[in-house]
Amino acid sequence: MKALRIHGARDVRVDNVDDPEIQDSRDAIIRVTSTAICGSDLHIYNGSIPQPRPMTLGHEFMGIVEEVGKGVKNLKRGDRVVVPFPIACGHCLFCDHDLPGHCENSNPEHYGPEGGLMTEKGGALFGYTDLYGGYDGGQAEYARVPYADYGPRKVPDNLTDEQVLFLTDIFPTGYSGIDWANVKGGETVAIFGAGPVGIMAAKSAWLRGASRVMIVDTQQYRLNLAAKAARAEGILWESHDQVVDEIRSKTRGYGADVVVEAVGFEPDRSLGDRAKAVINLEKGSDKVMLACFSAVRRGGFVSILGVYSSPFDNFPIHQIFDKGIIIQAGQAPAHKHIDKLLKHVSDGDVRLDDIISHRLPLSQAPHGYDIFRHKKDNCTKVVLKPGM
Repeated sequence: MKALRIHGARDVRVDNVDDPEIQDSRDAIIRVTSTAICGSDLHIYNGSIPQPRPMTLGHEFMGIVEEVGKGVKNLKRGDRVVVPFPIACGHCLFCDHDLPGHCENSNPEHYGPEGGLMTEKGGALFGYTDLYGGYDGGQAEYARVPYADYGPRKVPDNLTDEQVLFLTDIFPTGYSGIDWANVKGGETVAIFGAGPVGIMAAKSAWLRGASRVMIVDTQQYRLNLAAKAARAEGILWESHDQVVDEIRSKTRGYGADVVVEAVGFEPDRSLGDRAKAVINLEKGSDKVMLACFSAVRRGGFVSILGVYSSPFDNFPIHQIFDKGIIIQAGQAPAHKHIDKLLKHVSDGDVRLDDIISHRLPLSQAPHGYDIFRHKKDNCTKVVLKPGM
């Protein structure tokens, strides 16, 4: 089959590889009909999260069940399914507590309680390096899905792939940032990052009754899309102080009730930012997270959805303490939310496919990575179609 694999920093290729096979009684083989490139994939693409051997990327995919193991009783050949991005067993301590990203069985070689830089990581993720299980992802014609009796959800026939594809990751992830903050109605929400996850967080904020939603980005075209697709007030990032001052000016000087960080450790950076990282032996930058701590009101909530893979010097614990900021971060518990979010889509409460800017055949996946990384051609979200 054809599969998009990482071969090194900024080196992805569509290769001929062996078809996946059933390896466990709880496996399924999925013929991929739609898959997407995620901002998290760019961390591997850039070499910021290393992957030493070729591996099929992609954790946002859906398709048709071709084969199931003997232990999978809830799916059959021909079922159309969408697959949550964490690989989770469904019955360990963490799965029982709706924390599939911490599954203690899916990543046996690299799992542990510490959460270190290169050791004792969390549960497995599709296509997300050997440290997170080493499972090939879904940017391919076929994919093996472990624990298929727990993860995949059947999709109603009346919904297209693109209406439901983002239930795999970015919609549950954006929703988690709002759910963690326990948004009940009337809150002002500020979101840093008008990419796919940030826009999904904005859509989720409205679903949960927010009274005002602001979104920050360095690219005007992304702010324009956020305004159109999610009714978010755009703030163009020029500097830390300018953004924080603008958010405070819109909230009577307090700051936002809830701030969502949807960028991660590889934001747009100046030469000064890059020099600071080199001096401090840091990978990437924590500049967006720091802005979130300033932009939130005292006693407010900061949800960190962007990936952070290394420590940072001068972390402002003093500010967090003085302001009484509540923080939650990590991989979204996609399995926890996917069913209710699928219902929101089915009922017409929310639209997900309006963020797609590019639809490409799998053969053009390297081009998709290039335009997504460099924000060329007003790229916001790339969907790959293996059947094109």
